[in-house]
Amino acid sequence: MGDSAVNKWSAGMSYGPVLSQTDLYLLNTELQLNPILQGTSGGFHLLFNLVTGSTGGFNAEARDRDIPFTAKDEPATLPRVTDLIIITELSPWCTIVHNDRGVTMSDVCSTIWKEYTENCITEAEYNCLPARLQEQVKRVSQNNQTAGSWPGAMYYGTPAPNRYKRVDWLRDKIFFDGLQKKDTYASARLGFKAPNIFIMNLAS
Repeated sequence: MGDSAVNKWSAGMSYGPVLSQTDLYLLNTELQLNPILQGTSGGFHLLFNLVTGSTGGFNAEARDRDIPFTAKDEPATLPRVTDLIIITELSPWCTIVHNDRGVTMSDVCSTIWKEYTENCITEAEYNCLPARLQEQVKRVSQNNQTAGSWPGAMYYGTPAPNRYKRVDWLRDKIFFDGLQKKDTYASARLGFKAPNIFIMNLAS
């Protein structure tokens, strides 16, 4: 990756206007996703844990060394947008990442993390799962709680058994593994497609 490609994603405000949802529909602009979010940045592979919210990375050529996530303030897309809509085939929820000044890499990670750790699975959602998966969610939830992952877990003790977090639904698939475009899936899930809808892949 040459210098121009690196500089193109540098943090800063010199990118022209930030496009709103309406702008996107009117202009029908295709968005270019930051290579780190696509998993195509050769020198840096993002390690983002949805349980703990921790972000870091590694270089495939030197996996023994952890690299800090210094690209947090880079734009998530070019052109920049006020909203990104993120869904995944592994859960029923839709995450909307918002920033009036343009969504950054940090916004993507922090919003997804909060969405999955601060919201609970409803009883209706839980009851939709087959019994085997309900058991797995219950077990994962206990593991996540005993790991003290939740802010405040040590103060309030173990939550009631029906207060499973959305991240528990993902079971072992708790590592972010990139975003991709999949218009047919987006249309099937949301009833429409848009340049700022991305599908999140997750890995164990």
